[in-house]
Amino acid sequence: MGNFTFEEMNLLCIYNNGSRTGLIDALTEMRGELSPEEAELRELTDSALQKLGEITDEQFAELEMVPDFDTDE
Repeated sequence: MGNFTFEEMNLLCIYNNGSRTGLIDALTEMRGELSPEEAELRELTDSALQKLGEITDEQFAELEMVPDFDTDE
């Protein structure tokens, strides 16, 4: 289901507003504001958007949306 990467899940947590379609809208809006220098974030966003488009609302509801921003790795 989705097979979101660690980085994608953190991105989803940042922009999650409670629904899959709302999250897609928020990520799409954010993507439109990215500068050319932010190509890596654009690629990450594109990947997350593609995966969000491939899952159902029910599958989205089952995702564990808990950010892991621990940088002590």
